[in-house]
Amino acid sequence: MFRRLVVLACSLALGLAPLLVAGNDLPDIGNPSDTVLSRDMEQQIGRSIYKSLRDTGKVVTDPELQEYIQDIGQKIAANATDNGQRFRFFIVDDAAINAFALPGGYVGVHSGLLLATANESELAGVLAHEISHVTQRHISRAIHANSRASILTMAALLGAILLGAATGSGDAIQGALAAAQGAAAQQQINFTRSNEYEADRVGIGLMASAGFDPDAMASFFNTLARQSGPLASAAPEFLRTHPVTVNRVAEARERAAQFPRTGEEARSTTGYGLARARLRLLASPTPESALAYFTSQQKDPAHAGTLGTEYGLALAELRAGQAKQAAEAFAGLVAGNPGVIPFHSGLAAAQMASGDEQAAFASYEHAVSLFPRNVPLTIHYAEALMQRGRAKEAHKILLDLLNIVPPTPEQVRLIALAASAAGDTADAHYYMAEYHLMAGDLGLAADELRIALGMPGLDSVQKARFGSRLSEIQEVLTRLQAEKRMSQPRNPESGS
Repeated sequence: MFRRLVVLACSLALGLAPLLVAGNDLPDIGNPSDTVLSRDMEQQIGRSIYKSLRDTGKVVTDPELQEYIQDIGQKIAANATDNGQRFRFFIVDDAAINAFALPGGYVGVHSGLLLATANESELAGVLAHEISHVTQRHISRAIHANSRASILTMAALLGAILLGAATGSGDAIQGALAAAQGAAAQQQINFTRSNEYEADRVGIGLMASAGFDPDAMASFFNTLARQSGPLASAAPEFLRTHPVTVNRVAEARERAAQFPRTGEEARSTTGYGLARARLRLLASPTPESALAYFTSQQKDPAHAGTLGTEYGLALAELRAGQAKQAAEAFAGLVAGNPGVIPFHSGLAAAQMASGDEQAAFASYEHAVSLFPRNVPLTIHYAEALMQRGRAKEAHKILLDLLNIVPPTPEQVRLIALAASAAGDTADAHYYMAEYHLMAGDLGLAADELRIALGMPGLDSVQKARFGSRLSEIQEVLTRLQAEKRMSQPRNPESGS
């Protein structure tokens, strides 16, 4: 279903077309789709939809999971030839087996899909397919091919689908369908079916180049073919992921056969098993149910003794209040696998929960010395420092991290909280300005910077940094207001 958002987002872009005419960016001559939707506009639309999803609480913000999906996604995207295209990969908390690409390189994977994959290459195949939708400009091409579609009808449909998918409500989708024009919808689905095959072909090349098993895309198609659910059975054909056919599987296998093998492609990394365990824990309704699940896994010969199962069991023990048992389990995992970072942060968290604060901070400090600027580790360490009233230290290590590593909105908000708790109020407002900028709210960002500039005791560096950022935002706001005036129809009676 979410894949259809790529096509339906076209209508939203059409509604913004006047801004493109007024903008300074010129499209590449020879690509007619760019005259409808520029790359900058794709980025704006994708960011807006991503923010809407994040605001529903459906985007998973767990640091380890964010890092894992981003790492594997970027590994595949690095092999794409679309110069300058940036990607953001994220996980949606949804049991449905699905994935989707939004305008601007935003690629989402449902938690249910990651748990349904049999190995890391199957996950890579899905990501490669969605990456290919972006690099092949299927969004812009769909808009250009369907430029006569009803803008208002399809934009309303897009909003209803987003809401229904985020909340799990099939009623919202059905209501939107009743308002949609069937002929326009059929025209779009016919166009996007060819896109699906193209994304398969390009994606298989990407995953093979990144070192994954190219056969895994076809094998996961077979997994998808066996899936069904209430929403999937109720939604009309054009809202579903393109059905898996014998021809599509055969073509995927034929394409995969063209790539040489090294024998290493089918192996999954440790990170894959740990991510699945962490997702399983987050998806469990209670800590006790998660504990029961991983305990049963330990008794299953196919899963007993695997790092993913042992990690999941230790996490479940910690979540269920069995902190001492969890600390013992994590200590064993660290001893046997000193290079696996989540085991170190898990040990420190368990020690903290068991009341051994001294051991916990010793574990954090040791881990940070081994793995400097690792994002999840540093985030957990900063959170522990803040919980113990050591906000200045938290602010310092977060600043050191986020000056080097591009942060997520949640991480920017965390450093703002740390700065505020440490009494660094001006910096806290500056960070909140960056948080609002990432959400696309320039007005709130400017307000935060004005407050920061009005704080007493600013040094010259702070004044220059805050003032420069505010000037940049004000320039953009002025340009946007001018573009808005230019896009508005003139009133012949007023002579304007």
